[in-house]
Amino acid sequence: MKRLFRLLGILLVVALVAAGATSVAARFHDGPIVVFAGGPLEAGEWADLSWHDATFLADVEEIEFQLVEPPRSRITWVVVHERTAYIPCGMPEFRLWKKWPHEAVADGRAVIRTGGKLHRRQVVKIDDPALEAVLRTSLGEKYGIEDYPGEVWFFRVDPRREG
Repeated sequence: MKRLFRLLGILLVVALVAAGATSVAARFHDGPIVVFAGGPLEAGEWADLSWHDATFLADVEEIEFQLVEPPRSRITWVVVHERTAYIPCGMPEFRLWKKWPHEAVADGRAVIRTGGKLHRRQVVKIDDPALEAVLRTSLGEKYGIEDYPGEVWFFRVDPRREG
């Protein structure tokens, strides 16, 4: 029994070290690595089109999303409502774990990569309860979630106001 606990302890330490090393390495990588936040999005050509119609994202499951400051990227879901894209953020109250939504409120300049193209955007937190309810329904329908538990913030994806 003692050997089993020792083996489990060693496996746990190895898993934690591997996760920590991947987390650190991801910060220097072009884009996120699965659940680990990555470095700045660099690969891909810059799209010169300004989206006024985001319906091309309606069937896209995930996009890569990076705030300009701090320059960390992540993979996130996206929903489209009335030709506008929205990025959901579940559990924003966990500030230790989820810093990006608070950083996006402070400075919403962002880069989005989808289909190998980079797009300069501005994300703006939605504070309209009626729209949030519609977006929660859209989120549930798209991702097969009957009732998303907990708080969800939504960020509208707009054209960037400045470079």
